[in-house]
Amino acid sequence: MNFPPVSLPQSGEELLAQMISFETVNQIFGGPRGGEEALIKHLEKLAAAWGLKTRRMSVPQGGDNLFVSCEISPDAPWLLFESHVDTVSTIGMSVDPLIVKVEDGRIYGRGACDTKGSGAAMFWALQDYAHGAVRPHNVGLVFALDEEARMTGAKAFAATELKEFLPNLRGMIVGEPTLMGPVVATNGVIRWKTITRGKAVHSSVPAKGCSAISAMLNVVEALESRYAPTVTKRHPMTGSAAMSVNVMRGGTQVNIIPAYCEIECDRRTVPGETEAQVWAERDAILAGMKVEHTDLYVVPSMSDEISRDFLSMLQPVLARHGLEVEGRGEPYVTDASHFTAMGAPTIVLGPGDIAQAHTKDEWLGCDQLALATAVYGDLMRCEV
Repeated sequence: MNFPPVSLPQSGEELLAQMISFETVNQIFGGPRGGEEALIKHLEKLAAAWGLKTRRMSVPQGGDNLFVSCEISPDAPWLLFESHVDTVSTIGMSVDPLIVKVEDGRIYGRGACDTKGSGAAMFWALQDYAHGAVRPHNVGLVFALDEEARMTGAKAFAATELKEFLPNLRGMIVGEPTLMGPVVATNGVIRWKTITRGKAVHSSVPAKGCSAISAMLNVVEALESRYAPTVTKRHPMTGSAAMSVNVMRGGTQVNIIPAYCEIECDRRTVPGETEAQVWAERDAILAGMKVEHTDLYVVPSMSDEISRDFLSMLQPVLARHGLEVEGRGEPYVTDASHFTAMGAPTIVLGPGDIAQAHTKDEWLGCDQLALATAVYGDLMRCEV
């Protein structure tokens, strides 16, 4: 594929600055239509200029993931890397979200930490690896869409293209801000919408109608007093399961008995809990109530078991850089869960501190970007 000339970055920091300059706020959070696609096109042009192979991977909900690769041999083992290109909103930021400022060893801009920093480090390491003498692995990098809202990019890759690599896959690295410490277990999340229906009438004769809001109050009471207290499972690495009702919508105007009400619920799962178990628990609590449910969002939990051998491969690289080598758990969710659910050994590992993600002055330390680039490159060259 031929592309027009593109300004090639001369460093990882310059690459990150280019990536930040694209407004890729997730559309669900008010971002521009085509923002992620514009960055994908730019990364595609850079890859072509560096002599790397590219492949668009369709996401059914819209758009394409971008796969950038350096394939050495059909028989060589694969290492895969993944980073998402979307960000949260820029509203209320105290620094320019799209024009990078480097000050006191920090790179400021939306996505610097979560997770364009990871993507830039992975991409810079990959182009360096492709031109090096030691190349024991086939290496692929997935730039994924829509992590911040629905994870449609990761789910699409996990459901389709990932199976091509599984027979000869050493493992995957998912870039999220972990201060370059390996995260090997995370909680999952299941979100659903519960709906109650009533009969709308004029508020002057409420007895002739039926309030969907009143019906929903009984549902919320049951979930909060009889279900949430039973969600007590713990995992030694990821912490506690949890359940909460966080959104309610109902009614149309003050003089109409409401015919419709809905709530949105959030259930955090620990490794070992399944989606089927959660549905069964919920339905048992609400048995006999007239409700409807729709599934909003499911991310499975991630156990450390599947990635133990891959962690052993990574540990000498981390040790050489003076980093923590023992895997840890976190309560949040990432794209990695979708890959481990399909059988891919996956570790979450990226530059920056989660405390800087989504903040009004989001930043990434220059030292963290350099460290991540070095660690990713050493992992690609690792011959273990």
